[in-house]
Amino acid sequence: MTTKHPALKHAGFWFAAFLLLTYIYGTAYESFELGVKVIAMLLPVHMLYFYLVDYLVVKNLYIKGRYLNAFLVTLALMALIAFIYRIAEIFVTDPYIYWFYKHSDSSFSWGRMQMSRTEQLFNPIFFATAIERSNAVVWIGITLRLFTLSHERKQSALQAELDSLKAQLHPHFLFNSLNNIYSLSLDKSDKTPEVVLGISNILRYSLYECTARLVSLKRDIEILQDYIKLEKIRYEDRLELNVFICENTGMLQITPLLMLPLVENAFKHGTATTVGTPWINIQLHIQGTDLTFNVSNSKPETNEPAGNPAGKIGIENVRKRLSLLYPGRHSLAFFDEQDCFITVLTINLAP
Repeated sequence: MTTKHPALKHAGFWFAAFLLLTYIYGTAYESFELGVKVIAMLLPVHMLYFYLVDYLVVKNLYIKGRYLNAFLVTLALMALIAFIYRIAEIFVTDPYIYWFYKHSDSSFSWGRMQMSRTEQLFNPIFFATAIERSNAVVWIGITLRLFTLSHERKQSALQAELDSLKAQLHPHFLFNSLNNIYSLSLDKSDKTPEVVLGISNILRYSLYECTARLVSLKRDIEILQDYIKLEKIRYEDRLELNVFICENTGMLQITPLLMLPLVENAFKHGTATTVGTPWINIQLHIQGTDLTFNVSNSKPETNEPAGNPAGKIGIENVRKRLSLLYPGRHSLAFFDEQDCFITVLTINLAP
């Protein structure tokens, strides 16, 4: 009953309902031929009931939080449909059932057929039975409807949060990149155009190739390597950089740009503020569908003020995206050692 192929889903539900009701009535009548015909006559009433509850109660009251109104309207619809159900029984199905049995056994008699239609309509036992019969399948459908609506709302909220987090990536990366370009321009470096081109390629990837939830792990690693090359150009021989990246990515896919902020953080808060010869070690290992990403960097001589938000946006973004997209399938740990910072990310990339 979701928005994808709704007609097929509704048709499938009513076909299953038809089979279930046929089995119940056919067993009660001791004739599945009769059960099929009776349910064919009564199914429109079940369908009318379901769509009235779905439209009037679920869509217009329940999901808007008007629970008391939803309850009262449901009771009114329950009584109305029971009344319609009794009308259908009195004028359509009961006469046919009586004829069906009478046709095979001329001595067959049925007490209710001796009653007037008014007496049948307002008989409390018959009315209570009509309520029971009309509600059985319909409320299975309504339960499924509420479940799918709840799921869709959660998915919509999740997607909205993911879109918000993804939107933060671009300005955050651009902010750090502009700082890098500014540093090179101050030194009047001839490598500034090359860095600008490299940053442009990474931004193109983040804007146009990261629209999907998953991208090729191989492609995401290529962008990570491009970023590392840009930082090597910037720091030249002032940086000791050791990189090991496993090439055995196979057909694995990953949420884009999860690893890049961790590397950015190492360069920004380790290398850029370390006196002497800074160093960074980057290792990416893949074993089956398990990815392990380890980034360690030299520690700056003086810690940044505790209230400094620099770097926190990118890391918090990664944390939130991991919790939303890889719940129970990841870990992200930070270790503040005496002379270095270590970040270890593990993700199970199984489909």
